[in-house]
Amino acid sequence: MRIPLVAPASGVALVLALAGCAPDAAAPARAAERFHAELAADRGDAACALLAPKTADRLPDPGQSCADALRELKLGPGGAVTEVRVWGDNAQVRLAGDTLFLHRFGDGWRVRAAGCEPVRDLPYDCEVED
Repeated sequence: MRIPLVAPASGVALVLALAGCAPDAAAPARAAERFHAELAADRGDAACALLAPKTADRLPDPGQSCADALRELKLGPGGAVTEVRVWGDNAQVRLAGDTLFLHRFGDGWRVRAAGCEPVRDLPYDCEVED
């Protein structure tokens, strides 16, 4: 099931280059890349460990594991990071083949939504989200 995710207004988001403008841009980018690397290596359990707790809990159907649910979605390949936007404890990471939304928890950045595509200039439509 797809549920729209509302992205914050672009005026609120801080666009950060990965070239080192701010340390906060690199951390969510690495988390997004790691998530897609785990998916590409068919390590669903490791990919699920990188999801926000609420996202991991809501993803599988009853009787299904999180890893199996991720395999069924067949998310895009990810690819190179093209843009990172950070606002407070939230971030949007655009990869060549996917857009992800992340949140910073006490133990680091975790994926709240993945497989996201813009719907005109309105909310994103995401395959995985909380």
